Amino acid sequence: MHNWKKLLCSVLSLFKMGICPGVEMLQKLLDMFFVGNLRKLGYNGGGGGGTGDSKKIRGTVVLMKKSVLDFKDVKASVLDRVHEFCGKGVSIQLISSENPSDSASAAYLEQWITTVKPSMTADEIAFTVFFKWEETMGAPGAFIIRNHHASQFYLKTVTLHDVPGHGCVHFVCNSWVYPAHRYSYDRVFFSNKSYLPCQTPEPLRKYREEELVNLRGNGIGELKEWDRVYDYAYYNDLGMPDSGKKYVRTVLGGSKEYPYPRRGRTGRKPSKSDPCCESRLPLLSLKIYVPRDEQFRHLKLSDFLAYGLKSIIQTLVPEIKSLCDKTINEFDSFDDVLDLYEGGMRLPNEILGNLRELVPWQLFRELMRSDGRQFLKFPIPDVIKENKTAWRTDEEFGREMLAGVNPVIIRRLQEFPPTSKLDPKTYGKQNSSITKDHIEPHLNGLTIDQGLENNKLFILDHHDSLMPYLSRINSTSTKTYATRTLLLLQDNGILKPLAIELSLPHPQGDHHGAVSKVFTPAEHGVEGSVWQLAKAYVAVNDSGYHQLISHWLNTHAVIEPFIIATNRQLSVIHPIYKLLHPHFRDTMNINALARQILINAGGILEVTVFPGKYALEMSAVIYKNWVFTDQALPTDLIKRGVAVPDPSSPHGLKLLIEDYPFAVDGLEVWSAIETWVREYCYFYYKSDEMVEEDTEVQSWWTEVRNAGHGDLRDEPWWPKMNTREDLINSCTIIIWIASALHAAVNFGQYPYAGYLPNRPTVSRRLMPEPGTPEYRELETDPDLALLKTITAQLQTILGVSLIESLSRHSVDEIYLGQRDTPDWTSDEEPVAAFERFGDRLREIEEKIMRMNNDERWRNRIGPVKLPYTLLFPNTSNYYEEEGLHAKGIPNSISI
Repeated sequence: MHNWKKLLCSVLSLFKMGICPGVEMLQKLLDMFFVGNLRKLGYNGGGGGGTGDSKKIRGTVVLMKKSVLDFKDVKASVLDRVHEFCGKGVSIQLISSENPSDSASAAYLEQWITTVKPSMTADEIAFTVFFKWEETMGAPGAFIIRNHHASQFYLKTVTLHDVPGHGCVHFVCNSWVYPAHRYSYDRVFFSNKSYLPCQTPEPLRKYREEELVNLRGNGIGELKEWDRVYDYAYYNDLGMPDSGKKYVRTVLGGSKEYPYPRRGRTGRKPSKSDPCCESRLPLLSLKIYVPRDEQFRHLKLSDFLAYGLKSIIQTLVPEIKSLCDKTINEFDSFDDVLDLYEGGMRLPNEILGNLRELVPWQLFRELMRSDGRQFLKFPIPDVIKENKTAWRTDEEFGREMLAGVNPVIIRRLQEFPPTSKLDPKTYGKQNSSITKDHIEPHLNGLTIDQGLENNKLFILDHHDSLMPYLSRINSTSTKTYATRTLLLLQDNGILKPLAIELSLPHPQGDHHGAVSKVFTPAEHGVEGSVWQLAKAYVAVNDSGYHQLISHWLNTHAVIEPFIIATNRQLSVIHPIYKLLHPHFRDTMNINALARQILINAGGILEVTVFPGKYALEMSAVIYKNWVFTDQALPTDLIKRGVAVPDPSSPHGLKLLIEDYPFAVDGLEVWSAIETWVREYCYFYYKSDEMVEEDTEVQSWWTEVRNAGHGDLRDEPWWPKMNTREDLINSCTIIIWIASALHAAVNFGQYPYAGYLPNRPTVSRRLMPEPGTPEYRELETDPDLALLKTITAQLQTILGVSLIESLSRHSVDEIYLGQRDTPDWTSDEEPVAAFERFGDRLREIEEKIMRMNNDERWRNRIGPVKLPYTLLFPNTSNYYEEEGLHAKGIPNSISI
């Protein structure tokens, strides 16, 4: 090409006309011009330098360009090369950590034009850069980077080789860098050395302080994708008041009636009909503001989109097939339910070939399943893999309270009959109507007093949490109860159900108290069918409480304020930031997506879980009783009465249910986390006074209480953050919630609840009364009566599709005991402590495997033959790819 200006103008003209050359064509044009004529045009790679100059040090910069997924990306890739050619490249300027007046002159990334090519994938690219640096300038402690290109890139690491007197210096960046004109300040990155505020080298102090100011923002305006602002907002974006009264939802947070943890601020405009509510994006939009570095990375986003598309398609096919059924939107038998997993559609080979060409590999693999022919069938949930009916046994019903997807509710019964804490002035008599005659025949020879004294009686109690909302819930198509379930701990460690109480509000008003019925175990005849229905109502309660409280509120929602406060008040070079940051990965992004499509008005949760439009409001009422310090596992177990203090035991307590898999494995993981946090904190804090004098930690903790969890700011249980123990306990709780607790209540969803009859999410009619057509149906066809009572077909398919996505480990998951880079800190003792933490987790893995193979521990496997592995720390040691294997503790709430 002789006239390069004409070629360049031609390419740019195509863009102006809205015509995008194909990536392959574009690459040829660019190579023809830029690569073929660089020397003639005098391009030297953006700043050169030779290794022979003794005053220069070599650096390696690893970054990732945004993948070419749309027109704008292709255009930006071309413009980036134009900017490079014009001398507007990417510059880096080193800053000394020892001498305030010393900083290197800016150096440019070399060979951008020949190295970075338009690509459909986001690949890592390594650049070499040379810096002028005198030995007297000491150690580089930070650098300023300026991106003069038209598009952003992901800066992963910068490594300086052979710095005089210091060897290699590492900068772990992991941040998107937008064009310089998007910022009103310089982008600064620090080396991997940690400093408390008072220990920060003077040359770095102003950069440390200015960076935190930038991350806090000014609290006004709509935030854009290149903004890096962390700020707070109420949950005022769930409703759609502009769409009518049907979609109006209560603002959560900022009031005593409906307190709530804060979410990340987006700054979107208020809705037209209610200025207190934030306007919403189109339903399927994924462009919800969270700071760019909090968004899913390329692999995670690709998986998320692929599985989301699969869920949509997968939901449609069974519904289309059901139109041919004799009862639309109903399962006619349990065989119909099993057909979701064993059925599917067989496709001809030519269609298979075309489908393989059209969709991404991970989506094709999931759509087709193992035989490559069965299209759109769900994976078989573990709970029915070995036995199709064992889930119906009383033993499995009790076992899942200890080793299922919601093992955090059961508590010891300490008084009989069970009492209510609801205000009798508002709700009347709400104490239990279960009597001695109901349960003593099932106590294996014990009296009630003996059962209480010997710590043998336990309760799954969903009465008080649901009763205040039951009248409103049952005014919709849902018909359900508030439940209490009593259980006996037998000598073999199995929990035996004793009685189930189903309660409704009094028809003349809530203040008249509850109307209750009590059901006891039966195996045969209509009594056995009634007992199965009673267990189903309990499962409905437990499923809803699990999704709303145990899962969403107590992990996702309560952690987000800690993420925001950490980024606003703790510098990236603060040791506590480095400790906590891995446990915040992807959480703000998944929470934002949840507000967009899951927990919003008319969202999937409202459609598939029984509280419906009252779901989030109900969770706000329950949040009133949330206590940060109670989230510590030992404290929680003692508070629920399933353990008692015992200083002589390894964890300082004794479990009253010895075969309690969640508690047994959880205490091991909790102890490992606590030990790691203690060793880490003791390295940086030699005294309690150092914690009290740490200005960033004090600001962080003040903001967590007063802003992030501001509705509970005056509660007396907040740690004072005056001692090392306060800091250690608080950080251990945060890490526990974000990693192990979330893993325990999330990744078992599909294995246990993927088969909806085991954990139905809705009940559509009340217990049939003798003499009614429904009761006669229960006598003649109990399976059909059960299916007509629990979740309908469309709700089932939607729910199963959702939890299949939520239960899946991502291909780029980082697990407890792992870091995304070995150079996360330059301090040797914390690195050694982290290695010990990893060794301890591997010991826990081996112990869990041994216990799961020991027949003495019946609750670890159960009648369904599903081993308890939800607190098995590191699945990547045993699995090479993501999946539904119900094993592994990710570092963070990443799904």
